[in-house]
Amino acid sequence: MCERRTLPRETRMRTGAGRGDVTARQRAGTGAWRGLPEAGTMASLREASLRKLRRFSEMRGKPVATGKFWDVVVITAADEKQELAYKQQLSEKLKRKELPLGVNYHVFTDPPGTKIGNGGSTLCSLQCLESLYGDKWNSFTVLLIHSGGYSQRLPNASALGKIFTALPLGEPIYQMLDLKLAMYMDFPSRMKPGVLVTCADDIELYSIGDSESIAFEQPGFTALAHPSSLAVGTTHGVFVLDSAGSLQHGDLEYRQCHRFLHKPSIENMHHFNAVHRLGSFGQQDLSGGDTTCHPLHSEYVYTDSLFYMDHKSAKKLLDFYESVGPLNCEIDAYGDFLQALGPGATAEYTKNTSHVTKEESHLLDMRQKIFHLLKGTPLNVVVLNNSRFYHIGTMEEYLLHFTSNGSLQAELGLQSVAFSVFPNVPEDSHEKPCVIHSILNSGCCVAPGSVVEYSRLGPEVSISENCIISGSVIEKAVLPPCSFVCSLSVEINGHLEYSTMVFGMEDNLKNSVKTISDIKMLQFFGVCFLTCLDIWNLKAMEELFSGSKTQLSLWSARIFPVCSSLSESVAASLGMLNAIRNHSPFSLNNFKLLSIQEMLLCKDVGDMLAYREQLFLEISSKRKQSDSEKS
Repeated sequence: MCERRTLPRETRMRTGAGRGDVTARQRAGTGAWRGLPEAGTMASLREASLRKLRRFSEMRGKPVATGKFWDVVVITAADEKQELAYKQQLSEKLKRKELPLGVNYHVFTDPPGTKIGNGGSTLCSLQCLESLYGDKWNSFTVLLIHSGGYSQRLPNASALGKIFTALPLGEPIYQMLDLKLAMYMDFPSRMKPGVLVTCADDIELYSIGDSESIAFEQPGFTALAHPSSLAVGTTHGVFVLDSAGSLQHGDLEYRQCHRFLHKPSIENMHHFNAVHRLGSFGQQDLSGGDTTCHPLHSEYVYTDSLFYMDHKSAKKLLDFYESVGPLNCEIDAYGDFLQALGPGATAEYTKNTSHVTKEESHLLDMRQKIFHLLKGTPLNVVVLNNSRFYHIGTMEEYLLHFTSNGSLQAELGLQSVAFSVFPNVPEDSHEKPCVIHSILNSGCCVAPGSVVEYSRLGPEVSISENCIISGSVIEKAVLPPCSFVCSLSVEINGHLEYSTMVFGMEDNLKNSVKTISDIKMLQFFGVCFLTCLDIWNLKAMEELFSGSKTQLSLWSARIFPVCSSLSESVAASLGMLNAIRNHSPFSLNNFKLLSIQEMLLCKDVGDMLAYREQLFLEISSKRKQSDSEKS
């Protein structure tokens, strides 16, 4: 067993514009029923989740009956390269009979040019549906999963997409797409034609009574709501429920929303009467998966996750989109659509740009048009008091949920070793490593708190705590704590080659500077980037960066060697990392170098999937051999 190193797990995560400054433990898991102690909450959610997983497992690779599952499943992509990668993976999953059959699976890409946000992607997807199906889509139940973007906060999902992130669960390994389909499988049979909108990097778990069901049958929009602490509310959407009627404190309640607040301050939650008090329920538990609210906290709010719009509302948005023409600003499906709904909605939010990634001159006008379009449309809320909402969109959240003995592991039955060959997992430990679809030699060591996926590790490999290793072949190495290593197959001038990105978990890949003279502000593994360039014998010049010459970042820095084999690629990138740690020279001049941005542009998805398939065959063979030896 590896010696455990004690490292801080409450590190502040780096967040994009508009994200609240809270820890992953505060933000990543929200919601719990006030009527059960924590153990009871976990048990009921686990039972409900495993029931859905069993039913979904029985449906994989089989035709589904009409009305029992989605008519159409749509995944959005940021550009044509991502669209192609998603289509290849969907094709492979269907070929391996990992998905239900008889469903129309589509990948719709955003138009080139201006970044249009998930709201813009929603509008484009509606147009694609009408273009493909004409009037037929007005009778469809559609699941729309937003998975565009390149996941700079969880780069091991960058190449093949957040919706195809592997989970330590199932054989063959479940990915986020499988889990989404499983957790939502009860919805279509109680849904009128329309579109359910969700995101690729979150998980909603819920438990309701045997005689109850979640229905999406009301006109307008319908959203799920989860009880959460006020701190969590500052980073989510918050529902101000209609004062008519009172909460029954049961598993499931149907309410009307007076207005919707997008990432409000705690002061505004109180001002708009969004805050609920436990009262006689004060000693009961409202803790989320990561202790988002302690039992003695007497205040809570209801936060958002996914939402549904009926066909009439979807058609109204589509007609609007076709009337305004190509979008020239970023629209948020939650902030810009939901804030316009309910009788208490006002146009005041349209002027608030504090949560906008990039303020565009056309944004205010577009928001006002959407507000007037949707004003008066009802927002129905399905209150799920026995529910959890988990976000797995950052490296910190990813490690936390996959390696800690937390609520998500208990509620989904996540494994420490999932479809892998690795005999050295410590059994009695609060925190363990997580190994997914990998082959690890018995001599190697992986410390608690680290994740290894789609990789091969040799006998002389030691992985310290809080590391992520993805898609790599490592023959000999000692990785320091908080290391990130991810290898990609790339096609350059018709030749298959490999490149491996490495950096520290604390490095901010999105942080950019405008000029070469400012790159001293960037850090690689906690070291000034200029110092790193000197150690690597590289010159600080504009040619060192790909893409925009006014947004210079680790994401666009051409510093990662290209090699002819996967293991050589890993060894070269670890060499540059070790040079930084030891302050010893390591020249990169003899290598062709790529940025992470360029790796994604020239990635060879087919080769990466072939590598995973080869791992699958070897793991299957070794497990069969091991089982026969035991018997």
